[in-house]
Amino acid sequence: MNAALDDRLALLAEQAGVDVHWRDALDRPQSTPPHTLRAVLAALGLPADTPDDVEDSLRRIEEERSGRSLPRLLTADAGGAIQLPPLPRGRVWKLIDAEGTRIAEGELPSGEGRLPGPATPGYYTLLLDEQEVVVAVAPPRALGIGDLPKARRPWGVAVQMSSLRRPGDGGIGDFTALELCARAAAEKGADALAISPVHALFAAAPERYSPYAPSSRLFLNGLYVDPARTSGEQTVRAVIDTHNLRQELAELEWLDLIDWPRAARARMTILRSVYEWASVDFNHAERFATFRKEQGEPLERHARFEALHADFTAHGRPGGWQGWPSGFHDPSSPEVAAFAREHSREVAFHAWLQWLAAQGLIDAQKAARDAGMAIGLVADLAVGADAGGSHAWAHQAEMLRGLSVGAPPDALNRLGQDWGLTTFSPRGLRETGFKGFIGMLRAALAHAGGVRIDHVLGLKRLWMVPHGAGATEGAYVRYPLDDLLRLVALESHLHRAIVIGEDLGTVPADFRKRIGDKGVLGIRVLWFERAEDGGFVSPQDWSDHAMATTSTHDVPTVAGWWSGRDVIWRKRAGLDDPAVDEGVQREADRHRLWSALCSSGSAWNEDSPPSPDDISPVVVAAAKHVAQTPAPLAIFPVEDILGLHEQPNLPGPTDAIHPNWRRRMPDSSARLFDGPIAHAVCATIDQTRNRT
Repeated sequence: MNAALDDRLALLAEQAGVDVHWRDALDRPQSTPPHTLRAVLAALGLPADTPDDVEDSLRRIEEERSGRSLPRLLTADAGGAIQLPPLPRGRVWKLIDAEGTRIAEGELPSGEGRLPGPATPGYYTLLLDEQEVVVAVAPPRALGIGDLPKARRPWGVAVQMSSLRRPGDGGIGDFTALELCARAAAEKGADALAISPVHALFAAAPERYSPYAPSSRLFLNGLYVDPARTSGEQTVRAVIDTHNLRQELAELEWLDLIDWPRAARARMTILRSVYEWASVDFNHAERFATFRKEQGEPLERHARFEALHADFTAHGRPGGWQGWPSGFHDPSSPEVAAFAREHSREVAFHAWLQWLAAQGLIDAQKAARDAGMAIGLVADLAVGADAGGSHAWAHQAEMLRGLSVGAPPDALNRLGQDWGLTTFSPRGLRETGFKGFIGMLRAALAHAGGVRIDHVLGLKRLWMVPHGAGATEGAYVRYPLDDLLRLVALESHLHRAIVIGEDLGTVPADFRKRIGDKGVLGIRVLWFERAEDGGFVSPQDWSDHAMATTSTHDVPTVAGWWSGRDVIWRKRAGLDDPAVDEGVQREADRHRLWSALCSSGSAWNEDSPPSPDDISPVVVAAAKHVAQTPAPLAIFPVEDILGLHEQPNLPGPTDAIHPNWRRRMPDSSARLFDGPIAHAVCATIDQTRNRT
C-alpha cells in the first residue's frame, strides 16, 4: 500500500471517528494498523479496501456533512443555541413543543447555522420548510442527589437479582424477593437499592445467564417474574402439582448455587401453564392487550424473536439469528410475519412475560418508595448486547455488525479483552435519530429512581475488535459524547432519576470532569483508592463527584479480601502473577488497610490488626471508612453488609472454575439484614452518613 493511500485511509478513519493514534494504559503512543482500520470502517458502512473505496467513502461523509440532508435529531442546551449544519439562507423555520404548540418561528439568516433554543428542557420539533427534525433540549445537569426530597446524605445497598431468596422461589430470585429486599433495606435506613441488570436474556437458552450479555436492553428478563403475583398461590400450587414439580422446586430452592437450566425450566413451565389459565380471564386479557398496544412494534419484534429463537433451537439451530434461514434475517419479512401468525400464542406468551416483568419492577419500586427510600431502585445498564440477540435482530439499522466491544491490553489484562457484545453504531445512531439509545435509557429508567451505566466511557469511545481478530487487534471508535450526555441528562430530568457512570479503569484525563459537569456520578472503590506509596487514601480525600463503595460484583468482597479468599480463586483460575507472592503482598496490604481504617477513626488498636479469619471488625470498619467520604451517595454490596467471602463474578474466562452469577444469599430477603454483622454494618453506615 502506498503512502498516499495511507494518508487518505488515515483521513477517512479520523473523519469516520476511528482513532488512528491513541495512547495505551501506560500512556505510550500507539497506532492502529491499516488492516484493522479497514475492517472497522467496513463495519461502519464505509468500505476502504481500495483507493476508489476510500475516495467514495470520503465523498459520502462530505455529503452527509454538507447540510443537504438534515440529521433526524439535534441536541442543545436549555437556553442555548440550536446548532444547524450549513443551510441556504431564507428558509422558514418553526419550533413546536411536545404539545404541538408553536413556540418560535423565523427565517434563517445568512451565514449563520444557529437558532435560539428554548429555556425549558424537553423534546421539540423543528420544521424547516418541509423537513422535520427532533430537537432534544437538555438541562444543564442530570438530576442530582441535592435535587432529592430528603435533606440527608443517602446510602444504599447493591444486590444481584438472581441471588435473592424468598420461601417458595424455586431456586432463583424474582421481583417479589426484590420487593421484600427493598422494604428490609429501607428499614435499616437505605435510600437506594442498586440491582444487577434485568435485561432480557434468551428464554430458550437458560445456560446463557450472564446479566451483562443480554439479548436486548430494551426488555426484561421474564425469569424474574413471580407466577403467583398474577394468578395467586392456589393456582400456582395446582400447576406445580399437575407437573409434579414440588420436589424439584424444593431441591432447587435449597441449593447454595443457582442451577440455571433446571430452575429456568421449572419456572417457565409454571409460567406457561399460568398463561394458559390467565388468557381466558377477561380483565386480565384486557389489561395485557392495552400494554401490548402501548409498547407497539418494538415489543412485537422482541416477542417474535423469542418465539423464533425457541423454534430454531428446538430444530437444531441454536445460537444467534445469523444462523437462521435467510428469510428470517429481516424482522419485517413475509416469512417472519407468517411465523408470527402461525405461532401467535407463543408470541403472545413472550409479550405477556414482558407485561408481568414490568409490573414486577413497578411494584418493587413502589415498595421501596413507600418504605421511605428517596431513590429506590437503581437499574444497571449493560455496555452492550449479544450480536445474535433480539436487539441486534430487531433494530439492525442502529447496531454494529462484524465488531465486538472489548478493551485494549492493560496492566490487568495483558492480552486485551473481547466481550463478545455488539452495541450501537455511531453512524447508525445519527441516521436513526438516536432512537435506540433513547429507548434504551427509557427502558432502564421506566421503573427506577436511578441508573448505573456500565463502562460509561462508551459514551465517548469504545474499543472495537473485528470478528476473527485478537483482542489486541482492535481500534477505538468515537461516539458523539456531547449528544449522548445531553440525552442522558434530559431523560434523567424527565424521569426524575439520578445517573451513575461506571468509570473504573483507564479513562482519558478530562473524561471524569466531562461527565461530572453533566451531573453523572463516577464510582470510587475502596480497593482502588490508593496513594503512590500503596497506602489507602483517607476518606476526606475521596471524590465528592462520585458514588463511593467498598467493592463491586467484579472485585473481592471485604471479607474475601481480608481472608485472602480472592487470592485462592485467582490462583485456581490462573489469573495470578507467578512472579509475585500474592500471599506476602496481601499481608502487607492488610496492615496498610487497617492503618487507614484506624487513622479515619473507623477502627482502633493500629498495632494489632485482626487475623485473616476475624472479618467482623474489618467489615464494620471498612463500611464506616467509606461512609465518611464526601461522596454524595454511598452504595454497599450486600455481600459486604453480610460479611460474605465470595464475590458474585470473577472476570475473565473463569466460568468453568468460578461459579459466576450463581451465588445465592444465605437467607430470605425479608430477613437478610437481621443478623448481627448486617445489623452492625447498617447501623454504622446510617449513623455515619447522617450524623450532624
